[in-house]
Amino acid sequence: MSFQNISGLSIEFVLGGFDSIQRPLPVGIVLLLVYLTSLLANLANIYFIVTDKHLHQPMYLFMCNLAIVDIVVCTSVCPTMICTLITGYKTISYAPCIFQMFLFHISSAMEMFAISAMAFDRFVAIASPLRYHSILSNFRCVLISIGLWILACALLIVCPATIIPLTVCHSTLKYVFCDYAALIRASCVDPNPYFNILSAVFSFFYFGSFGFICLTYIKIAVIVLKMSSKSDRKKVLNTCLSHLIVIMCFYVPTFVQAFLTRLGVVLTLEERHGLLIGAFLGPSLVNPFIYCLRTKEIRTKLIRILSKVEPAS
Repeated sequence: MSFQNISGLSIEFVLGGFDSIQRPLPVGIVLLLVYLTSLLANLANIYFIVTDKHLHQPMYLFMCNLAIVDIVVCTSVCPTMICTLITGYKTISYAPCIFQMFLFHISSAMEMFAISAMAFDRFVAIASPLRYHSILSNFRCVLISIGLWILACALLIVCPATIIPLTVCHSTLKYVFCDYAALIRASCVDPNPYFNILSAVFSFFYFGSFGFICLTYIKIAVIVLKMSSKSDRKKVLNTCLSHLIVIMCFYVPTFVQAFLTRLGVVLTLEERHGLLIGAFLGPSLVNPFIYCLRTKEIRTKLIRILSKVEPAS
């Protein structure tokens, strides 16, 4: 049975990715709590940075951009999954499904770009500390962030552009939310050529961003090895540690899945879903806490705010 989506945007898909879960309600509640925690933590980081003029510096502007990306990537898919698990309502209309897919892939790409921009910020701060503010002014940081968003949108317009003209043959998606793979498999086409297109685009994102990050840290390592003072080395390592944790949280789940696939390990659909959810929800939850706890200025501001809250008598 086929559905013509060009004239019928009223098509509804059924999300079947959670059908194998025996107790969906507790899972949905846990996912809801994780999502709300991530949302509030990232909003708090943005609030601290925007309202404090002392934090209007390049490093914090890049942190603010990362928090925005984390909010977008979680909000693009979490409400759908939570609704499916808690209420059992599994249907999603065609147009919202396309928008969800596009927003999820853009925010995933922006996660890599945001982390790469922060790696460049750390490199400039360590390699050229005296010229740091002349190289990376606040205005330039904003322009870089906006430019990266535009680049991500321009490259990933290929997703809706290749899907919208296709005819839909299957209304059930064996996925937990709408993404490119789910929609291609629901269409009346051979999916492999389309998967190759997306693989090429995301190979550029993953390997380009990760290669850039590795290059910056190799240069940072060379600079650290040339330092004679142990205190200077410790200061540099402490500066980069938060960012290194963020890098690991984002790239490890993706590379683990790729590594297992290369070894010939066949992952079940549930295992793939678990890695996928961990890949976008883990960093979004961990990132704001890392920077709140490890960044002195934000930690001090948070303590100052909490100290003003007097217990009820």
